[in-house]
Amino acid sequence: MTLDFWTRTSGTWINVLAIALGTAAGSLLRGRLPFRMITVITQGVGLLTAFLGFTMAENLTKVQAGLFDGIILGLIALVVGGLLGEWAQIEERLMTLGDRLKHQFSGGSTFTEGFVAASLLFCVGPMAILGSLSNGLTGDNRILLLKSTMDGLAAIAFTSSFGVGVGFSAFMILLYQGSLSLLAGTLAQIIPDPATAPPILLTTGVGGLMILGIGFNLLDIAKIRIAAFLPALLMAPILYQLAIALGSAK
Repeated sequence: MTLDFWTRTSGTWINVLAIALGTAAGSLLRGRLPFRMITVITQGVGLLTAFLGFTMAENLTKVQAGLFDGIILGLIALVVGGLLGEWAQIEERLMTLGDRLKHQFSGGSTFTEGFVAASLLFCVGPMAILGSLSNGLTGDNRILLLKSTMDGLAAIAFTSSFGVGVGFSAFMILLYQGSLSLLAGTLAQIIPDPATAPPILLTTGVGGLMILGIGFNLLDIAKIRIAAFLPALLMAPILYQLAIALGSAK
């Protein structure tokens, strides 16, 4: 059965709408809450984000590729991916995009920070991958509906702290999840069971460490250049296959 465009991407469009509504609600709160309450909201979101990162990063312990376990592969992916990200100046380019949007739409001083943080948080995670593949293959958008609810609530909190820049992360969601949904048929031939596939678990674990970094940034524990680590998400499955090949060669 061939699915139409809407059926294959419905979860992504709902996700975009949820973020837009969350941003609108957060904007109303932002103008009505004192600074100390905004600070508490930011810290609460930071704590929850850090917890989510820890939970996702645990997937690294479930991966074994030949002689290498997932933690070692995750570390290599982060280091190599981070170096590639710095070489490509991904952080600067993403900040520049956020600054352009800020000037175009007269955003506040924290517009860019909100755009970058929300884009990374909403895109990096297993629900985005699994939900998009499920939606694109079978038309089942239940995972993305759950993600939409979570993202909408997070958008309220983020927007109350950072402003409307958070809402523009919806464009990143549309591009990322929409592409995954439309490519789901091809990806399914490569990864038959995404929920348990070691490359996906490894990628999810690396993504969890990045989300943990977002939590640290929100809590002012450290200032981690999260966007620079984005190539690590691509490096993770590549390193897994290399590790398997090395193990087979011995």
